[in-house]
Amino acid sequence: MSSLPDGAAQARTLTEIFRAEGALAAVIPGYRPRAGQLEMAEAIASAISSQSTLVAEAGTGTGKTFAYLVPALLWGGKVIVSTGTKTLQDQLFRKDLPTVRAALGAPVTIALLKGRANYVCHYHLARAQTSGRFAQRQDASHLRSIVRFMQSTQTGDRSELPDVPENATIWPQVTSTRENCLGSECPNYRECFVMQARRLAQQADMVVVNHHLFFADLVLREEGVTDLLPQANTVIFDEAHQLPETASLFFGQTVSTAQMLELARDTLAEGLAAARDALSWPEVTARLERAARELRLALPQDSVRLHMRQLAPQSTLIPAIRAGAAELAQLSAILESQAERSEGLEQCWRRSQDLGRRLAAWVDSDEPEMICWIEAYSQSLQLHRTPLSIAATFSRQRAGQPRAWIFTSATLAVKSDFSHFTQQLGLEDATARAWPSPFDYGQQALLYVPQDLPAPLAPGYTEAVCDAALPVIAAAGGRAFVLCTTLRAVGVAATYLRERLAALGLEFPLLVQGEGGRSELLERFRSHGNAVLVGSQSFWEGIDVRGRALSVVVIDKLPFAPPDDPVLAARLDALARLGGNPFMDYQLPAAVIALKQGAGRLIRDETDRGVLILCDPRLISKPYGKRIWQSLPAFRRTRDGAEAVRFFDSAVPFDS
Repeated sequence: MSSLPDGAAQARTLTEIFRAEGALAAVIPGYRPRAGQLEMAEAIASAISSQSTLVAEAGTGTGKTFAYLVPALLWGGKVIVSTGTKTLQDQLFRKDLPTVRAALGAPVTIALLKGRANYVCHYHLARAQTSGRFAQRQDASHLRSIVRFMQSTQTGDRSELPDVPENATIWPQVTSTRENCLGSECPNYRECFVMQARRLAQQADMVVVNHHLFFADLVLREEGVTDLLPQANTVIFDEAHQLPETASLFFGQTVSTAQMLELARDTLAEGLAAARDALSWPEVTARLERAARELRLALPQDSVRLHMRQLAPQSTLIPAIRAGAAELAQLSAILESQAERSEGLEQCWRRSQDLGRRLAAWVDSDEPEMICWIEAYSQSLQLHRTPLSIAATFSRQRAGQPRAWIFTSATLAVKSDFSHFTQQLGLEDATARAWPSPFDYGQQALLYVPQDLPAPLAPGYTEAVCDAALPVIAAAGGRAFVLCTTLRAVGVAATYLRERLAALGLEFPLLVQGEGGRSELLERFRSHGNAVLVGSQSFWEGIDVRGRALSVVVIDKLPFAPPDDPVLAARLDALARLGGNPFMDYQLPAAVIALKQGAGRLIRDETDRGVLILCDPRLISKPYGKRIWQSLPAFRRTRDGAEAVRFFDSAVPFDS
């Protein structure tokens, strides 16, 4: 790591870069200096210099991306930037980083690294072409598109092939997983896109990853496996509010019926390719497929999450798990006798051993620090072992090589209190700072809390929310997000709004989550210019619609997590046993952070204007309501629906 300038020299450099006629202004059209952005950059530079930990909340419009990229490129040494989504990852790598690097004239090499499922695998693509077995009719057409793509791509990154939808069922057949990758034994190892991306990442000065990949790497380090990511002097987490949930996923363990079916599929293909004469592979794999289906059917509910202790006494799930583990043991014995026939069969043998061990361990787990719970979908069942707390594990990772750790997001604090976030990750030693949004919420926006709404659990609540919001939506000319806390509420709101808009003669296009992919719906929302979009969790964050197209955001309820969620319930029980207040110490802060994300969709630019409608009467009736709205930006507030309607009669014009 190169020597760093002293604090005064560092501050002078940053002041020059971020000023109105500075380096950034020279390459960014419409650039405006913001005091919060400069202060945040200085704080990050200081954390890099001292190799310390900084938790930084930056309100919408602060410009946090450039605030961390500038000091990271100048003084960060080897840097890993981890983002919440692959979309943000691509934006950083393809747009923001090249812009800042050019502005600074910094001779820094950058690399993009995603999880292996994002890269087409030569070996599995060839096998898919040979087998000709497809889950859906359009898979054959998609496969031809992928084959053509492979003739020109330099990276194998599937995001470069928009012709094949992200959720197409062909992708699992032409990409690899950690379980079915042949590694150095693969005949295509030298041209492997995953290995190529990892080599570039090891050599680069700055690597852009996502949270899932970062924690996958930490898990491999824990297990003593080769590192995916290079050692770094500086680690920066953008959208850091997502980290506790992501870390819990990776520091835990999941085994699923989908993994069993994938093993059966791969075993059949490898057996027919390398050992067709040995035995009847369709019969062998059919037994495992049957065990997987019976395991799924042992829990009759769909879309349910249960703690192991919530299973009914007469449940057949545990016997079905044991039967599945026994079937995997039998398959393992068969594969062991054939493993020397090919690398693929040997890999299937090792997978069958590992999967069988994990399935049996789920039933027999008695670790008090792990939560065993079940998640059922229409076609699959997942068995999870999730740590009660990740603070100690993550702290152990941070205690290794001295480095700077930067955690940033627009939503980390509750009324300037960061403890909910820092305690979950064991960051009690961190410096925490916040920079408010530079936007003038008092002039640009109005917070409207409707009167006379029923209790959130009352029948007809969602319809009442729509009735309260419709006059404001009509005054705005559509241009609204209706954000719901449950998928059920999305369905109810969509049906009711469709009827009411037609009855009122309001010809606003109605877009509904589930009736298209998120990117597709957002593109349609922007292009219509007067649409109403009804969505759930995936539209609460990571959405940036600027200008007049989004003028109203409706939030149906305070986003408290379901109290019967098995992981949440276990953590609340543990907190209560330690003498804490589960609601005030955990549930309320989590809801406030989620609410800040949803509310943050409204004002994205200095010229945006709009109304935020919070429809939950608990915001007014409950003692904790004040703490919630005081955690939001300084909106002008009203309970008068007529005032909310009049907001759009204001003489202040929209900048469309």
